[in-house]
Amino acid sequence: MKVIAENKKVRFDYFVEETYEAGIELEGAEIKSLRAGNVNLRDSFCFIRDGEIYLKNAHISPYEKGCSFSSYDPRKDRKLLMHKSEIIRLFSKVTRQGYTLAVTKLYFKGSLVKAEVSLCKGKKLHDKRMAIAEREQKIAAQRAIKEYNP
Repeated sequence: MKVIAENKKVRFDYFVEETYEAGIELEGAEIKSLRAGNVNLRDSFCFIRDGEIYLKNAHISPYEKGCSFSSYDPRKDRKLLMHKSEIIRLFSKVTRQGYTLAVTKLYFKGSLVKAEVSLCKGKKLHDKRMAIAEREQKIAAQRAIKEYNP
């Protein structure tokens, strides 16, 4: 499993409760652009419309060696491929207060591109501050260990 892109901001802003694996519907030279690592998941999220799940605001840059004559929108909505029962389960949870769907990473599984869809609940400001404090304590402990054992 080769990770293409990861959205680390999701884990800072949300509590990740469940994760699901989904395929992604791509067009044209988008797969070549993904192989080159030209993707940005920041500010991307998922929504459910008409019983299908879509990825919004994921930026896949156009393939530079591809055809430049076509009009290509790098931030278009991309359909995610999941089982109907999983989509229904996610829809019932998302309609509740405070839940959202986000893509935490894109990766290759064999020759296919998969997306890790996470069911998330928003963090409050004090939770974010605690996460920052824990991270700083961890870094300080690593520095102390490194100085103690040269």
